[in-house]
Amino acid sequence: MAADKYVIPSHLDDPELIGFWTLDEFLAMVLPFIWGILSQHIVIGIGFAVLGWWALRKAKAGRATSWLIHLAYWHLPGGFPSLRATPPSYLRLMVG
Repeated sequence: MAADKYVIPSHLDDPELIGFWTLDEFLAMVLPFIWGILSQHIVIGIGFAVLGWWALRKAKAGRATSWLIHLAYWHLPGGFPSLRATPPSYLRLMVG
């Protein structure tokens, strides 16, 4: 009985989940679904939601969870990810 008093997590680095999905997977599903509701094409919105979830899972497979943020840092305009502790991505050589 005393062992049930404390819950010890088995994985400390697991991402936060919304239902069964991580935040980015949830957004990849919800945004097309909301578009489908607002444009009165719910079936198409559900189809794009499933396609977006599947594509994001395939893109993230075997990579770090912040892989998309790193990709955005290197390939999108300067202030997009707004990382404060890193230099701009166009500075390739550092002094020091």
